[in-house]
Amino acid sequence: MAGHSQFKNIMYRKGAQDKKRAKVFTKIIRELTTSARMSPDPDANPRLRQAIIAARAANMPKDTMERAIKRGAGGEDTTDYVEVRYEGYGPAGVAVIVEALTDNRNRTAGEVRAAFTKFGGNLGETNSVSFMFDHTGIIRYPKDNIDFDTFFETALEAGAQNIEEADKTYEVECSLEDFSKVRDALIIKFGDPEGAELIWKPQTTAPVDEEKASSLLKLIDVLEDNDDVQAVFANFEMSDEVMEKLAEGK
Repeated sequence: MAGHSQFKNIMYRKGAQDKKRAKVFTKIIRELTTSARMSPDPDANPRLRQAIIAARAANMPKDTMERAIKRGAGGEDTTDYVEVRYEGYGPAGVAVIVEALTDNRNRTAGEVRAAFTKFGGNLGETNSVSFMFDHTGIIRYPKDNIDFDTFFETALEAGAQNIEEADKTYEVECSLEDFSKVRDALIIKFGDPEGAELIWKPQTTAPVDEEKASSLLKLIDVLEDNDDVQAVFANFEMSDEVMEKLAEGK
């Protein structure tokens, strides 16, 4: 995906992230419960449908997912969660966007600010770095048994802006306005995607050396480990050499 290549730079640390299964489930359950308050019907509730796709991609047990939806729809969970976005600069001037779902703004803001400060960054005001990113939708499908031409045509007709073929997946980019329409058209034709999410895609990337990269990745890890944080985006770029050195030093 053009402009999305920086995410390959953090693949080496995704293994550790993916092992934090309970932490991942906690975040998804919070989203399932919150979104289900609007409507327990995913066909009428795009946000809930999105959360269900994320739950399936994380291999969440069906009964766990259904309990979370029931809790939200039935009003059993009365916690008032609000969506908050934090923006700032990490080491080497890397722009960082943090999306959170919290029941205590002061607590979350304090924890996010402390993380930035600890690892040599600075938390800024809202919109202080988001102008350097495009808010867009990304949908991924495994290439197995899916013809690219058919996939391309289906996505394009539904309103996709860009379709690319990666090593093992097809990646579709679409606008926020067309995201649900494109995703649903692909689901009808090809079943559930491997992943479907709204991301902040950097317009440009900032190179980081080994020293700064280590601090930056620690910052991102601490942020992602926070229960209130749903997603972290950054516009950094690491060379293969830096990635190899960091991996060796783990």
